[in-house]
Amino acid sequence: MGAGLNEYIKGMEALNEEGPEDVGDFDLVDAVNRQLERAKERETANLKRGLTSLATVGTTAPFVGLLGTVVGIINSFQGISSDGGGGLSSVAGGISEALVATAVGLLVAIPAVVMFNSFNARVEGFQIDMNDVASELIDFVLKEGRYP
Repeated sequence: MGAGLNEYIKGMEALNEEGPEDVGDFDLVDAVNRQLERAKERETANLKRGLTSLATVGTTAPFVGLLGTVVGIINSFQGISSDGGGGLSSVAGGISEALVATAVGLLVAIPAVVMFNSFNARVEGFQIDMNDVASELIDFVLKEGRYP
């Protein structure tokens, strides 16, 4: 809002000035709208900072758990081959390792995805608010008769 108001004030001053630096065909509404768009883009980028990392953690953590599962199963098969038998004791350690790795991957991924979705929804809410305020300011510039 502040960026748009500052642009409006500067534009009004430029339109009221005459002389060698006359602004010519200057569209004040367009200038205010462009400034508002730039400010909204900057603010949206600031709000989204860090969300990429959170999304990356949420999407890669299950794969890390899967890697642990595969390593645990490999260890189980190596245990079977080294013992020469197929008893439960030869595979229990590897299966346990696999399940722990899977659980840890999910325990990291689920909260990360929930937090990402929550923060992303809040950013979208802020974007809607910024668009509403920008539209109201443009309406003010057009309706209040302050536009020459």
